[in-house]
Amino acid sequence: MTATESQPKVQPEDRPALEIPDALPLLPEDPPRVGEFWLRGRLGANAAGYLYAASSEDGRDAIVAMMTEGSADDAAARERFVNAVDELPEDVVLAHNDSDDDDLALWVAVGPIRSDDGSSAASDERLIAERRGEEILSAVLMDRIPQPGKLRGPDFRHYWENRRRPGLFRIWPLPWPNALRPASRWALGLALLTMAVIMALAVFLAWLLFRHAAPLEPEPVIPTPSGTTTVTVTPTTPPPGTGSGSASPTTGPSTPSTPSTGIPTIAPTGSPGTATNPGDKF
Repeated sequence: MTATESQPKVQPEDRPALEIPDALPLLPEDPPRVGEFWLRGRLGANAAGYLYAASSEDGRDAIVAMMTEGSADDAAARERFVNAVDELPEDVVLAHNDSDDDDLALWVAVGPIRSDDGSSAASDERLIAERRGEEILSAVLMDRIPQPGKLRGPDFRHYWENRRRPGLFRIWPLPWPNALRPASRWALGLALLTMAVIMALAVFLAWLLFRHAAPLEPEPVIPTPSGTTTVTVTPTTPPPGTGSGSASPTTGPSTPSTPSTGIPTIAPTGSPGTATNPGDKF
């Protein structure tokens, strides 16, 4: 007996059944929330729109049908979506957005769906809601309308069928504070606090570096009311052989010495008692 014959054969009925998830995970392009319903996963999609499994904050489950960006830009497709929603019973439509929002994709929440308690009634309500969402999208796509006459020529195709991304949506109020867990809220608060500390430290370091910096431009010269102008002269080192206390020979009458302050006062041109030189300019 060979090794392969010694192993028992697994019958098809003995194999474990594959578990099919209720919904596929959301993609980054999918909205996290429409209206008051948080989206949990994708249930289906076609050129007209998407079906999502959703639940509200108060625990209500629903099926959300939302148009794609291509169908949402077509006025006729939007009208077919609104007409399909109006044909549903009033207790079936849980919520929907305003059809006058031309810049947003239309969506509708269909239900009611009881919580999954394992009973057949809960699964039946879910299947019925999914079927109603599919009928709404089929009305937009017009793929279940019977064809009158004979089929001739190429198949009909909408011009917006290639634009299958989810339509534009608006979330207000923003969903991220409610979606965060307590640990995430602490992390977000610490991140904001760290950013504030870094910004304050940067401002403090800039103040320390530039507090003693010289001005880039010289200060303006302001004349006094008497007509004189104060000019700051930088003192220089006297040449060798001369001292601050030595007297230099003069040919004219001596004048009383004044303390050297480095800021001489220059009398205005034409004042009495002073000699002017046409070549001197102040």
